[in-house]
Amino acid sequence: QVQLVESGGGLVQVGGSLRLSCAASGPTFSSFPMAWFRRAPGKEREFVSAILRSASSANYADSVKGRFTISRDNTKNTVYLQMNSLKPEDTAVYYCAAGTPGWPSARRAGDYNYWGQGTQVTVSS
Repeated sequence: QVQLVESGGGLVQVGGSLRLSCAASGPTFSSFPMAWFRRAPGKEREFVSAILRSASSANYADSVKGRFTISRDNTKNTVYLQMNSLKPEDTAVYYCAAGTPGWPSARRAGDYNYWGQGTQVTVSS
């Protein structure tokens, strides 16, 4: 069993940066690829980024490529999402997830078994 807790969300102006963290409990964190998804108001949940267990490979949605960076520290059971050059359309609740997705796609929410409660990111213009 893996429990995930996100933090680091908040209100930021356009062009600003935020760093989200997702702390995992349980001894098996390093066994899972990890991902970030988001859900904007009135929209469906969408894939943001994913990272392999070893952090040797990462995958990004086109909408965030070049602006967001995913990383993980298996010694701290934590995955991060560094978000730069934020835009109003990045406003959403961000969720981290752990599971066994196919690779390199890793974009199917149904492949992830464990989810955090989410953290709100609001980008003001």
